[in-house]
Amino acid sequence: MPKKSVQDDQEKRKDYAVRIYKILENQYGKDVHSPLKFKEPYQFCIAVILSAQCTDEQVNKVTPELFKKFPTIESLANAPVEEIENVIYSTGFYKNKAKNIQAFCKTLIEQYNGKIPQTIEELLKLPGVGRKTANVILQELYKIPSGIVVDTHVKRLSNVLGLTNQKNPEKIEQELMNLLPKKYWINFSLYLIFLGRTYCTAKKRLCTQCPLKNICISSSL
Repeated sequence: MPKKSVQDDQEKRKDYAVRIYKILENQYGKDVHSPLKFKEPYQFCIAVILSAQCTDEQVNKVTPELFKKFPTIESLANAPVEEIENVIYSTGFYKNKAKNIQAFCKTLIEQYNGKIPQTIEELLKLPGVGRKTANVILQELYKIPSGIVVDTHVKRLSNVLGLTNQKNPEKIEQELMNLLPKKYWINFSLYLIFLGRTYCTAKKRLCTQCPLKNICISSSL
């Protein structure tokens, strides 16, 4: 599909975005979830906080020890922050993350009785939670399509695929939300994340193997 026709006509762009979605749905399935591992809802929130500037794989290596050492939200809220830092050190920015985790737990206990809020407005009031984090939490825990999560993979591939030429994550999110039906929002970001970790990495594009090779405007084929 010529690049000009995708960018210049909104209806064609919407059709193109939906075609991308359908192909990736066929590739990865309808029932997709965050790669972050957790047992309790608050644990998922903490894992998401830890995932900032860190791979999900590394977070999944750290959280079992963290939740074994501090098995309840109360134990995390009351732990010496240095002990949290020691466990999460390998995720990077550990001092700030430990501070946010502890403040998150305390606020959740004091203001929400330990229950994760179900609105983006309430989530944004919690320490360590930004818009992207709030979207991830609402979508994974409650299946609420509050927006489209724009992480580094989604940001990069949205440009590679010609869905946007924006660089700001919030502007990218708005453009993608305008292109796709709301029912597609949750899975779309996960599909692009999976694609960005396999066929279209930041270092190498495996265009000959990519499921989007026949429609991607940046395909080398």
